[in-house]
Amino acid sequence: MHQVVVLNDDYTPMEFVVQVIQEYFNKDRATATQIMLKIHLDGKGVCGVFTKDVAATKVDQVLGAAQQAGHPLQCVSEPLEV
Repeated sequence: MHQVVVLNDDYTPMEFVVQVIQEYFNKDRATATQIMLKIHLDGKGVCGVFTKDVAATKVDQVLGAAQQAGHPLQCVSEPLEV
C-alpha cells in the first residue's frame, strides 16, 4: 500500500488545497481543512492510503489540477511502512 502525501509550499492558497483534498480524496470540508492545516503546520500531510497504482493516479490528478490552476502544489506517493 502507498500513502499519498501533499507537501506544503508558501504559494498555493489554502482554499485550493482544501478543494483538491475534497475532490480527489473524497473528504468532507471539515476533514479536508484538518488535513490542509496539518500540511501547513507540519510541512506535509497524508491524504489517503491506496494501492500503488491508485496512489500514482491520485498524485497525477493532484499535480494536474495544481498545474492547470497555476499553483506549485506538490504531491507524492510513498510506500506505507509496516
